[in-house]
Amino acid sequence: MPALISTDIVGKIMWLGCVPDRDANLASETRDEMFATFSGVADEDHRGLTRLSCSRVVTQYPKGTEIRNTRQFSVVSAEEIEAISSKIGIARLDPSWIGASIVIAGIPDFTHIPPSSRLQFDTGTTLVVDMENRPCHLPAKVIDGHLPGVGRAFKAAAKGRRGVTAWVEREGVLHVGDAVRLHIPAQRRWSRA
Repeated sequence: MPALISTDIVGKIMWLGCVPDRDANLASETRDEMFATFSGVADEDHRGLTRLSCSRVVTQYPKGTEIRNTRQFSVVSAEEIEAISSKIGIARLDPSWIGASIVIAGIPDFTHIPPSSRLQFDTGTTLVVDMENRPCHLPAKVIDGHLPGVGRAFKAAAKGRRGVTAWVEREGVLHVGDAVRLHIPAQRRWSRA
């Protein structure tokens, strides 16, 4: 019996981006295609099989501990970006301003898909969803560079809409326009009782 269920939910890559040096600038550079290796994308600053722990996992590891890199990609929803834009009161939030790697349209409630879900693209390339990518203050500076005074509203507006972090399970190419099928874990919801 498969541990992952292939759903009938199919989305589409609307945009691809790469952050070459997040210390210099969090903004992504737009791409038409990317090759995803087990280490991520070659010229992406979030690449690597391992990374240093950050605030996301501070209750498990002291900051700066070397851990498995489950944050090779920041995947966001086109629909949720529109909702953030509306909440902030702007016409359009460019995904490059928030350091996105992939924008997908057509998967409902995207930020809350179950951890360990697979995003399998029609090329066979597959990403494993680690967890919700909680919004932070870092995009504010980039947003303010384009729309002065707007950036501070991002964190609150993006709560529950910031997408997910993911890592490569099967290598391959990604193109704007590729279809992506959602596969979810075959398990009941966890209960503390």
